Amino acid sequence: MTLDAYAASHRAVADLKETGELPERLLVRSSKYLNNLIEQDHRRIKQRLRPMPGLKSFQTAKAVIGGIELAEKIEKGQFKFGKLGGSGATMPEIWRAALAE
Repeated sequence: MTLDAYAASHRAVADLKETGELPERLLVRSSKYLNNLIEQDHRRIKQRLRPMPGLKSFQTAKAVIGGIELAEKIEKGQFKFGKLGGSGATMPEIWRAALAE
């Protein structure tokens, strides 16, 4: 398990090991800049949400953020197209197929 440098996270893992909820053999590593990697991954979502007036419900937030993440995965080539039209499909075809499921 890799954690950032936040001390409370390390204490929580130690407590979970003591209670038996995590195995004792679990190796915990620290990465000082782990949080920066996470923030970089969510940077585009933040940029898209910032100009919006706000998400009024959890369901709306879930749908909007899920759509933004899907668009990012498609753009980065991390989305498996499979039956959605293959790699030669256009973006509108992919979206229609993805939203139909």
